[in-house]
Amino acid sequence: MGLPWTLHGDGKNVAAEVIVKPGERLTWPRTIGIGAQHVVAMFGATFLVPVLTGFPPSTTLLFSGIGTLLFLIITKNRLPSYLGSSFALIAPITAAAASHGQSSALLGVVAVGLLLLIIGVIVQLAGTRWLDLLMPPVVAGAIVALIGFNLAPAAKNNFVAAPVTALITLLAVIITAVAFRGLIGRLSIFVGVIIGYLAALIRGEVDFSAVAAAPWIGLPQLQAPANPITNPALWLVLPAFLPVVLALVAENVGHVRGVAQLTDPSVNKLTGRALIADGLATMIAGSGGGSGTTTYGENIGVMAATRVYSTAAYWVAGVVAIVLGLSPKIGAVINTVPAGVLGGVTTALYGLIGIIGVKIWLDNKVDFGRPVNQFTAAIALIIGVGDFTLSGGTMSLAGIALGSIAAIVVYHLMTLITRLRGGPDATERRPTEVVR
Repeated sequence: MGLPWTLHGDGKNVAAEVIVKPGERLTWPRTIGIGAQHVVAMFGATFLVPVLTGFPPSTTLLFSGIGTLLFLIITKNRLPSYLGSSFALIAPITAAAASHGQSSALLGVVAVGLLLLIIGVIVQLAGTRWLDLLMPPVVAGAIVALIGFNLAPAAKNNFVAAPVTALITLLAVIITAVAFRGLIGRLSIFVGVIIGYLAALIRGEVDFSAVAAAPWIGLPQLQAPANPITNPALWLVLPAFLPVVLALVAENVGHVRGVAQLTDPSVNKLTGRALIADGLATMIAGSGGGSGTTTYGENIGVMAATRVYSTAAYWVAGVVAIVLGLSPKIGAVINTVPAGVLGGVTTALYGLIGIIGVKIWLDNKVDFGRPVNQFTAAIALIIGVGDFTLSGGTMSLAGIALGSIAAIVVYHLMTLITRLRGGPDATERRPTEVVR
């Protein structure tokens, strides 16, 4: 059986304004080169998640590569995407690990993957309309925004641990983003980490003691999730994880629509498959000690820069990630990234996650002159940023979970009450309101 890609033109040149479609490829040397670019694009963000959460980086890299190949298979090799570590899971993983250990956090990751898979099956059967009704843009934007802003204290704690190194790292991120065009500009976070790491080396803040002892080749550290049947207290960690599914749904749907717009509108029919694939990949990662996965915007940037949407390049990237994951020494090097570097890069990165939520509002022209939109976003953000906690008996909801629930409840409650009283729709602008 031959490979599923046809050669684009002569396989060497891509004309201006022409793209290489998912079912096409360039010559294999060029395809491998573009695959390497995808590895570089995903690497900075993917390794940061395990560093920030305490998971083994090699394990996360291994499962991100496996997840990417699984994604390509499930989406029939028609949807180019790299499944890297999801930043939306950082806050609940950190909280669960602190209270019940890393194995409880892995339980949460598996639960998120299972719910995402179930949503994918429903979308595959019924379409995405029900998602739009449950989670309109004002709700989706609020949830994504509070996920990022809820992490602000974690960024601050790392920043103050080594403020000089953190400031150098942050400045490197800022300058790279605006001083360079193309791929380098899109990799500003990764470049910032490299420059910050060099600064930390000069300042004597990097500890290499664990690197020498790590072997070059070997299986990464694997760990199974905790069993809530034998320890019912572990069920209490799940409420903080489940709202993250809404962010993963938004990321996947946005990715599919973006690829469809530039390649083939029929790709939109793969939305359910994409959600199923990401859900399954997240479950597999959580079952072995890795971080949850999601489609990566960094790799969309590579496709936009190269105009190559070939899934062949993603097969290359997935295989390379698996190979990197089988090197404990590489994982040990990644673990040497010091707190100052993390503080600088996460000050920008966590803020960017929050701004993605704001972008959802802007892209969908959410009108904040309307009462329902005002209160939905305002209440959800304050609860999420302030890390409010609601406890009752053995149940506790906090931060992301409580803010996400508030966004959904406030929106639908205000809409329902207004309809019941027969007055003007709560989503309509009041005649006396003035937009300032």
